Amino acid sequence: MPAALIGRKIGMTRLNDSTGKNVPVTVIQAGPCHVSQVKTVATDGYDAVQLAFEDVKARNSTMPEIAHDAKAGLTPKREHREFRLKADQLTGVEAGQLFTVEMFEGIRFVDVTGTSKGKGFAGTMKRHNFKGLCASHGTERKHRSQGSIASHATNRGYSGRPKKGKKMSGHLGDERVTARSMEVIGRDKENNLLIVKGAVPGANHGLVVIREATRLYSRKAKLAKAS
Repeated sequence: MPAALIGRKIGMTRLNDSTGKNVPVTVIQAGPCHVSQVKTVATDGYDAVQLAFEDVKARNSTMPEIAHDAKAGLTPKREHREFRLKADQLTGVEAGQLFTVEMFEGIRFVDVTGTSKGKGFAGTMKRHNFKGLCASHGTERKHRSQGSIASHATNRGYSGRPKKGKKMSGHLGDERVTARSMEVIGRDKENNLLIVKGAVPGANHGLVVIREATRLYSRKAKLAKAS
């Protein structure tokens, strides 16, 4: 099975590398995760594995989820995520099996997916990086306005609504974001910690999904081969 785990973002700190350079890193609690279900083409129409993460009190779960985890011989779990696989990648994977951060042994780069911080209702300057209006005489406290949307105001002949995708004020953040090709700086097998270079999407203690990187630029591809 390809390396993939559910975890939590612990927070950021700094480390000094072998050359003495100060590197900003994010510490992630990667697993441990149990296999709560194995799906195959014969039973479900496709091949996949479902992982479960973090124990939860039964009173904070639901009866269907409790029964689902019990079928795999597990106590109630908080989070379940499914990963599509190919048939040959399911070899040796069984319900109830445990995966830890040791899955990422020898892996140099990972993709981390999380939910970005919600920032509420934001204007166009913050949301879309608009430059704002001129700050000269006559602007009259409209400096952060988006300005006229002109013919983009309506989808003429079809509706009186703005065109879909028009950059305007609105909800910012609280979206699924993937940070690609993050370099793995270190691992703590005893505490199931994974240390990656750079910032991970979301707030501290937020849920994240860690996978082996699938797309590498030429420089990082060379480093991955060398390791």
